Amino acid sequence: MRLAGGHPVTPDGRYFVVRGRLWRMSDPSIAPEHRERLVQELMAARRAVASARRTTDAAGENEAHAAVDAAKHALGERGPVWWADGAPDLNRHMARTTPYAEWYAEIAAA
Repeated sequence: MRLAGGHPVTPDGRYFVVRGRLWRMSDPSIAPEHRERLVQELMAARRAVASARRTTDAAGENEAHAAVDAAKHALGERGPVWWADGAPDLNRHMARTTPYAEWYAEIAAA
C-alpha cells in the first residue's frame, strides 16, 4: 500500500485518506522542483495564517488564507481535477461512501 505522510493513498493515486475522509493529492505531473517551490509557498502561507490569528489581524488572516488557496490550486489539490478520465472529484468525501469503499474497508480491517 502506498502512503502519503503516513496516510494510505487510493490505488489510483488521486486521494489520501485521513480519519476515513478522502483528500485530493497534488498533481503528479508537476515537476519536482516546481512542486517543492509550491509546497514552500503553501507552508509559508499556513504560517502566515497562524501568525495573523495570534495577533488577531483579520485582514492579514484573509490574505494568508487566499495565499493558501492559491498554492493549493497551483498544486492541483483544489479547483479543476488533474485527471482526464471524467471521474468526479470526491475530495472531502468519506471513503466508505465512494467507489473506494471496498478498498478502504480492506485497509481499515488490516
